Amino acid sequence: MAKLLIFTLVILQLLSLLTYNTDGAIRNNRVNRKTINQHHGNYSFRDETKGSHKRNVPPTCNLPVELVDEIKSYQTIATEIIKEATEGSFQGRTYNQLAKFVDKYGSRLSGSQSLEDSIDYMINKMKNEDKLDLAYGEDAIVPHWVRGEEEAQMLTPRHKNLAILGLGRSVGTTPEGITAEVLVVRSFEELEEKADQAVGKIVVYNQPYISYGASQPYRTRGATEASKAGAVAALIRSIAPFSLDTPHTGGQNYGEGVKHIPSACITIEDAELLDRLQAQGENITIKLRMMDFNLPFTTSRNAIGELTGTEFPLKKVIVSGHIDSWDVGQGAMDDGGGCLISTEAVALLKFMGLKPKRSVQAILWTAEELGLYGGEDYARHHAADMENIIAAFESDGGTFNPTGFDVAGTDEFGCIMYEILKLSEETISATEYAMHESVSTDISHLIEKGVPGISLMNEADEYFYYHHTEADTMSMMDAGELDRGMGLWAMAAYVIADLKEDLPRRPVAKKES
Repeated sequence: MAKLLIFTLVILQLLSLLTYNTDGAIRNNRVNRKTINQHHGNYSFRDETKGSHKRNVPPTCNLPVELVDEIKSYQTIATEIIKEATEGSFQGRTYNQLAKFVDKYGSRLSGSQSLEDSIDYMINKMKNEDKLDLAYGEDAIVPHWVRGEEEAQMLTPRHKNLAILGLGRSVGTTPEGITAEVLVVRSFEELEEKADQAVGKIVVYNQPYISYGASQPYRTRGATEASKAGAVAALIRSIAPFSLDTPHTGGQNYGEGVKHIPSACITIEDAELLDRLQAQGENITIKLRMMDFNLPFTTSRNAIGELTGTEFPLKKVIVSGHIDSWDVGQGAMDDGGGCLISTEAVALLKFMGLKPKRSVQAILWTAEELGLYGGEDYARHHAADMENIIAAFESDGGTFNPTGFDVAGTDEFGCIMYEILKLSEETISATEYAMHESVSTDISHLIEKGVPGISLMNEADEYFYYHHTEADTMSMMDAGELDRGMGLWAMAAYVIADLKEDLPRRPVAKKES
């Protein structure tokens, strides 16, 4: 028995060691993501990108031989860039810089001082630490919503505290809160059928999770539809495929002409509990108290760092992520990782002494979570400069193990990106490719103007387990995955910025005056 006990302890100790990186940082001890995915529906993060897509199928391409040969000529430097990121002096640096950033500033909600302090920090880092040629901020007008004390209690048929997170820009309750009976529905259609039963009640949505894109309208429109039916508040099942009794926050919008009522997300477990109780004929009463409120719009900034081009300095390739986050967790995954692979990619090119023909800019968008305000203001302020934006990269879907790119643009542009991805075969083999009508979030405003768009394709099957929750922390980030994503980002941005010709772009229809 003693030998068996000792053997068991040794095995447990070895398993615990496997959860650490060689640098001592906690490594995300994920089991196979594909296996997890099979147990929680047919969800695929890439299904959320706009438009149809192909995967692992090379596009039918007829690029000029000269262009293909030109891209192939970058093989040596492409390999050097990725190896410097994954094996050289930048190995582990993206993880360490991300940890330093989110540990210091934590969550970074639009309008908050922590967001503005974090923007100052990143501008200073790009200027003084990364030694970029330019580092500055550009103003953007953003919303300022404040989460106050929030609590919900089921009073009947028994007492139970319900975990909630108010939704962005929701109004609050009175200090005394709202106490009302509950109507549980599983769809907007059911709410419409039972509208007469919703008057004066708290509507609870227990909609099934199909995919993030398909289920998200219950969060964004739930309060509006409930208000139309005469409800006094709306509680929405969190938009996620999996839960450990964790509520997920997110944005919501009030429709025109409706009374603004408090709106929050509850956990999957509690939504299902309330649904079962109603089906059992129980009378459910909830007390909801939310001290959330909106302040006037305020000024924030997009943070920009630049490696200036040698021949066409006014032309630029953008690599980006959004620097704001929700006010829960640390915003490490959403979207600190996207920010840091972008700033570190430009810093890596600077460190290696690479000088592309066009400029490469890292842009950290502000106020994405409350409505893409930073990206929208940037597109408006640079409307006359769109032809000089050669391509826009954005990572806002996780920085897990990179597998390739989702792209939006012309077929010829897609073929060029496919050739560039093949430059990674010798190192990280991130060659998956998919064409879409549009990709990502903030850069969608640029794509609408004809700018070719690129988003990081990665093994993000678990992304919505942590999305917009307290669980979005450094503990789920992985140094090696960040290195590979940053290396792919830097390599592709450099090649595009240095090609002889600009990338092809979609024609943009001119608006009638």
